[in-house]
This record gives sequence, C-alpha cells and structure tokens, in this order.
Amino acid sequence: MNPLVELSGAGYAYEDGPAVLSGVDFAIAEGRALVLLGRNGSGKTTLMRLLSGGLRPAPGELRLGGRAVAHDRAGLTRLRSAVQLVVQDPDDQLFAASVEQDVSFGPMNLGLPLPEVRERVDAALAALDITALRERPTHLLSYGQRKRAAIAGAVAMAPRVLILDEPTAGLDPDGQERLLDVLAGLRAQGTTVVMATHDVDLAVRWADDAAVLTPAGIRFGPAESLLSDPELLASAGLRQAWSPAVTAFLRAHGLLAPHVPGPRTPGALASLAAPDA
Repeated sequence: MNPLVELSGAGYAYEDGPAVLSGVDFAIAEGRALVLLGRNGSGKTTLMRLLSGGLRPAPGELRLGGRAVAHDRAGLTRLRSAVQLVVQDPDDQLFAASVEQDVSFGPMNLGLPLPEVRERVDAALAALDITALRERPTHLLSYGQRKRAAIAGAVAMAPRVLILDEPTAGLDPDGQERLLDVLAGLRAQGTTVVMATHDVDLAVRWADDAAVLTPAGIRFGPAESLLSDPELLASAGLRQAWSPAVTAFLRAHGLLAPHVPGPRTPGALASLAAPDA
C-alpha cells in the first residue's frame, strides 16, 4: 500500500539532550488500525508529534502522499487538513467556552464557508455521540465527555489520519468500549486510526499493525504476531497480552492444535482445545 504519511531517516533531539529518535523510517498505510507501544520515554509522543507536524525532523523528512511537507504555514495547513493528533489529556486541547465552539475552531481556521463548518461540526458531534452536549461549557464535562469532545474537534477537520495518544487512559471499562465503538465507526467512514497505548491486551484486540519502540529501535509488523513475542515486549517494558500467553500455554501442553489461531476471547478457549484434551 502507498503510505498516507511517512518519515524517512528521521531523528529528533530536544534542546541540550540526547537524540530521542534516530534514523526512523516509518509509514502509516491507508485503512489500517495501527498501535504504538513502548515504555515511558521511548519516544512515542515525539514520534506522534513528528508525524502530525508539531515537531520538525532533524535530520530526515516528513512526507504526505509522497510529497515532502514544508514546515511553513502553507505546508502545515496542508498536513493538518490530513493528519490530526489528539493528546492524552483533553484539558490540554479544549479551550473554548462551549463544546460547539471548540469543535468548530479548526474548520473555521481553515476558512471554510459557514454552512460547511456547521455540517462538519454536526457530523463530528454525532460521530462522538455528544450532540446533546453541543452547548455545554467544556469545564462542566466529565472526563470521558472531555475526551470525546477533544476527539470531535479533530474529527471535524475531516482528517485522513487520526492519531490518538492514550485515548482510553482514565476511562472506565464502559467508557473504553464506547470509545472503541466510536473509533470503529470512524474507520468505517474511511479514517485511518493510530493509537498509542500501554495496554497490550487492547492492542492485540484492536490493531491490524503494531509498532513497538525499544532501545534498539522500532519494530513494525502485524499486531497479532508482533505482540505475541514475549522477548520483544519485555525489551519495551511491556507485559505479554493475555490471549497470546494463554495460546502459548495451551500449545505447550498439547491442548491446542499448532495450525489453529490463538483464542482472542475467553469464550473461544473451549472450542479451540484439541479433541483429545
């Protein structure tokens, strides 16, 4: 697949500090659910900010649709019309008096006609299931509502790529499932979603592809196989996911046929056990 957005030979170091990332070749393919995993300080946030234009690679290059992105007003406007980053803490992103005003800020900044702005805001609020909150002051929202309002602001930009930094952090199980349903709906509408998380079980269940940031560099591949590698996960400071761990245990004890894929849910275990178990 041709990548939507990519980094080539990219590196970045903060002022007076060592390089956080070096020699990174990284691409986001259209239509894939991509998860980023790694311990704190591994460079996930830096990688996301490079991909979304918040930081400029030095050295290296950021490309959008195969074209180098110029880090000037015109180049960044073009990039942010296609790639949106939602940070972990919604309070770092929400600033307007009401939900509707906050969600409309990005499209208004693009200079779009007012009817199109209204259409985008209505669609984003509906996609995040917060239409009833459109007039609500942002400081009166619950934490989960603030998360969805922040994502709605990004969705209103109609991006081709939506990058989310720990979107499920701080949400209760019901809130997490509702958010995953929202992301599934966005993907069905053609948005490519990238998620940074520490939750390996969520990553195995949700993602098509995974990028694991380790001290030796970034490993990229299909999520199911990459996140079944306990040594790789250990090198990234992550625990093994429940599903691959159970699969490995069953196969080691002859309770699962070698050719059968590993179970993804508890209910699948019984049906996947070998006939002579």
